[in-house]
Amino acid sequence: MEVTDDLTPPASSEAVDEESPETMLAGKRVALAGRLGSMNHRHAANVLRSFAAVVVDQDAPRIDWVVIGANESPLSQQELLRPEVRDAAGRGEVRIIQEADLWQRLGLVDNAKAPRQFYTPMMLAQLLNVSVAVIRRWHRRGLIKPVRTMHRLPYFDFSEVATARRLAQWIESGASPKSIEQRLVDLVEVLPDLQRPLDQLSILVEGKHVLLRVGEGLIEPGGQLRFDFASVDDVASDDDGDQGLVFSFDAAKAESFPGNFRQSVDEDELLAAAFRADDDDDLETAIDFGHAILARDGPRADIHFQIGEWLYRINQPVAARERFYAAIESEPEFVEARASLGIVLAELGQTELAVAAFRGVLELHPDYPDVHYHLAGELSNLDRDVEARPHWQRFLELAPRSPWAGEAREHLGED
Repeated sequence: MEVTDDLTPPASSEAVDEESPETMLAGKRVALAGRLGSMNHRHAANVLRSFAAVVVDQDAPRIDWVVIGANESPLSQQELLRPEVRDAAGRGEVRIIQEADLWQRLGLVDNAKAPRQFYTPMMLAQLLNVSVAVIRRWHRRGLIKPVRTMHRLPYFDFSEVATARRLAQWIESGASPKSIEQRLVDLVEVLPDLQRPLDQLSILVEGKHVLLRVGEGLIEPGGQLRFDFASVDDVASDDDGDQGLVFSFDAAKAESFPGNFRQSVDEDELLAAAFRADDDDDLETAIDFGHAILARDGPRADIHFQIGEWLYRINQPVAARERFYAAIESEPEFVEARASLGIVLAELGQTELAVAAFRGVLELHPDYPDVHYHLAGELSNLDRDVEARPHWQRFLELAPRSPWAGEAREHLGED
């Protein structure tokens, strides 16, 4: 699972590409900003000094370069830079460079081979401190797109979701729409590489709120959809009367979750109604619509899985377990359903069955980081530390920047 990272364009006209790694940093005064992804600040400073750079703080009288840590989201970068540094970067006096770009230019990593960190829905939810339901809602609405999908399991790039999350944090902190707009303008001027993630979001300021436009809908930062009536040209006439919403029981035409889920919701009235109920936190009604879909279409792994998630969220783990079993029976390679089954079995105290479920997932998808984490945890709980160790190790190899990485290192005695 290897994806090539884009190189960050220079913030100034300084022609560093023509310099050799040995001379690129010679005499440059370099500051580090934010959380690094590859090493700690002390180690990075030693590496920079080995290339004859002078490592300084951002409050130093003169700075030539600022290195932004790889673990920082694009929209957090403005807050990492002192106002004086941002102004100097805007004038072309200070170069802003991304950590991954720097190491690649110095020849320390092969950028074409270095894997980028991807996150499963559960890992991303933990990292952003939102529920998995919100991540799925963003995915369903097309606000975020997976880098790849394996056995129905989507993997996301953190930077795209972190952009939306940062907007949410600004709003929650009480920032005015005008100040948010100015922050975005300032960021694009100082950090040209930020334009790509911002291009993926259509940002609309309405009153005291910032909304993200997706098609004809407006998504609030928490993931809630609001219909944008101003974008609709045709308005129904009063002659239509007040007719109730009628759902068709014709077979669904769209693809199943999650392959083309947004289209599926758009084309399937029952499914759209189910997720409207989900958005309103009316999960019992969402479950009823899920049952109606099964009555119409027959067994569907995606719907069994979704009903299982809804049941789990209303604290009915036994019923959720049966739905996850049903999803697997309909589609044996549905690895996320198998993983969810293992989690529910563990919560119900059926530890050996949970271990078996997690092992079954890894037979289908050996590089599923969440499952290595959960399997290692269950084996450790059973005092089977020798069996758990390779799974803790593999988890760290797959997800070294996961919010659970610290726990894994503790079990391995690395912290």
